[in-house]
Amino acid sequence: MFKKVTSLIVVMAIIAITFGCSAHIHTVGNGGSGGPKVEQRQWYVLWGLVPLNNIDSQAMAAGAQDYTVKTQQSALDVIINIFTSAVTVYSRTVTVTK
Repeated sequence: MFKKVTSLIVVMAIIAITFGCSAHIHTVGNGGSGGPKVEQRQWYVLWGLVPLNNIDSQAMAAGAQDYTVKTQQSALDVIINIFTSAVTVYSRTVTVTK
């Protein structure tokens, strides 16, 4: 019995890590070259259906012609979402690398 419960917990943890940290990466121009990074948090309500704030990646890039935009649900977002999901509020992190 203990082995089955442990196996189930391990499988669920792997699934949570795999799906919880998915990322979308967009390259503008030649992409970022490892320069400065700017992060902002995107907030959603109603299980991610309605955005609460608008993130402008061009403004975050501050006029750069080549940059990379990465949108992901980071480990901090997962922790935040544990507490805010009861009221259907979720967050994602948007990072712009110049």
